[in-house]
Amino acid sequence: MTRRIVRVVIDSPLPQLDRLFDYALPEELGQVEPGVRVKVPLRTAGRVVDAYVAEVDEEPDASRKLSEVESVVSATQVMPDRLYRLARRAADRAAGSASDVLRLAIPKRQVRVEKAWNPAENAPAPREKAVNDAKALLAEYSGLDDVLAERERAAVEAIPTLRGTVPNWAALLAAAATVTLAAGESSVLVVPDHRDEDQLLSALAALLPDDAFVRLDARQTNPDRYRSFLRTLEPRPVIVVGNRSAVYAPVEAGLVAIWDDGDTLLAEPLAPYVHARDAALLRQEQEGSALLFVGHTRTSDIQRLVLGGWMREVTATRRVLPRVQLSTPQELEQAAQRVPSSAFASARAAVADGPVLVQVARPGFSPSLVCATCRAPARCAHCGGPLAAHRRGAMPVCGWCGRGARSWRCPHCEGEQVRLAASGSERTADELGRAFPGVRVIVSDGTHQVLSVGSAPALVIATRGAEPVAEGGYRAVILLDGARMLQAPELRIGESCLRWWSDAAALAAPGAPVHLVGVDGPVARALATWTQPAYARSELESRAPLHMPPTVRIAQVDGAPSSVRSALETLREQGIAGEAVLGPLPLEGDDERVRALVRFTYASGQTVASALRAAVVADATKGRRPRGRARSTLSVHLDILEPEI
Repeated sequence: MTRRIVRVVIDSPLPQLDRLFDYALPEELGQVEPGVRVKVPLRTAGRVVDAYVAEVDEEPDASRKLSEVESVVSATQVMPDRLYRLARRAADRAAGSASDVLRLAIPKRQVRVEKAWNPAENAPAPREKAVNDAKALLAEYSGLDDVLAERERAAVEAIPTLRGTVPNWAALLAAAATVTLAAGESSVLVVPDHRDEDQLLSALAALLPDDAFVRLDARQTNPDRYRSFLRTLEPRPVIVVGNRSAVYAPVEAGLVAIWDDGDTLLAEPLAPYVHARDAALLRQEQEGSALLFVGHTRTSDIQRLVLGGWMREVTATRRVLPRVQLSTPQELEQAAQRVPSSAFASARAAVADGPVLVQVARPGFSPSLVCATCRAPARCAHCGGPLAAHRRGAMPVCGWCGRGARSWRCPHCEGEQVRLAASGSERTADELGRAFPGVRVIVSDGTHQVLSVGSAPALVIATRGAEPVAEGGYRAVILLDGARMLQAPELRIGESCLRWWSDAAALAAPGAPVHLVGVDGPVARALATWTQPAYARSELESRAPLHMPPTVRIAQVDGAPSSVRSALETLREQGIAGEAVLGPLPLEGDDERVRALVRFTYASGQTVASALRAAVVADATKGRRPRGRARSTLSVHLDILEPEI
């Protein structure tokens, strides 16, 4: 006698539940398809939990004792097989749980939206003119049409110009998606933040009807996001535009493209911490779609793949280079001013014709203060946080606890006065506003968000990544605080600065001057000569002898000392040498937890991930812990962007 069974993925963060479980399927539940939501009992916990059906099967031996499916939540197949396989592969590579990945990909169910959902049969067809315009744009890049037709992987160097009020990179992605849609296939376009998303949607709206693309991101309301998600389940093709979790959109993609993969917003902060770039690479390998990484610069991660022959390079058939001018630190010291005379003169001449962009490192008025007597950094007497000023003459306020420092006293020299040590966006706007009387000053940062400006004369003071698009492009661009940006204690700070400056330079009008102030060295030369791939190659060459990412992979293991030691012993049993392990050392501010870093090659990645995942499961299932203590103390994070121990 046979019986129907289902294998389900339980929606649970517990690592020991990260596998398929068999359940008997009662006859009264009728026909159940793979991918639907169900509720199943957990025998050990004595409760009913949510799950997704991965497989439906028949078992010839009905004598095996199985729990039965409690109920079918919905008949909608929200987890297609391709989505489950992608989630499983991403989780296995990152030593995580497939349910954690599915939680990012599948929104919470909205009953009213689901009941009102009526899948349409007619596929959206782009107009012939739109397809021709898209092909003409793709022809500006050497070999890009072949990449799309042959479903290859490519690193694309975007042309640093504007098309009206739309950046060229957004027009490029929209054109590639339009050509793919005309071939009857879906596309997934992933961008770091909402600014990039709005620009890309504008580019798509100029080519395609509204029903040809959907937005899928966390800024949407729950009903809107679920409505967009249901659209991706329909068989008719669609273009999906969203942030990092959109890379898991359950369409059968003919194209996956990521803009600016070096942006840290594309790194998932939730377990299993899979970067959108890695998920896209796994997806392309699984589905055989075309894969594009588009940027004005190139990350060392992508350059490694290019040098290994695993990815093609695509550049413009006719290169367009911004007119970058450098002013060295020595020039600033001689002039004793923040803006050198050459940049100031360019801004004064350009502002008569239109907007001028000034990029600064940090928001606020003065993000740091020092003692007026000994120049020691001014710190809060309560928590030790940095003191800052919101305006000239204002009472210093702690950036950590928010307390005001009414009667501050320097612990080094007993001084009672502070002075401004840095200029944020608001202080820069105040200073330049006095230097350019009668010119409108616009501040764009995390607090004051400006997406676009017109062609009228204006000074636009923006923090990195918050630069609005100017109609017709900026008549001049001044990049301040470059030396301060490069001083950040980060492994990839050179790459990040080059990306910030290149993206700002791409907003300039044709022939407009771009001044990089107070910076020299390899990063400045790469910007001035627009040779970002060469800089990425030099970064790889310098990191290889030090065994630093991305030439190797690094796993971060945190937990109780006994748990971390057990995990490291498991790795040694798998042949991971002791010299590849750094630590463990106590975590700062936590005496009960330690951290270890493990360096390993890409070839041994699956072995290391499996061993660490087994250690996490073993730690979660061992004996009882004291009341109030988490059941599992071990956490694993692979491919961390900034190793720290």
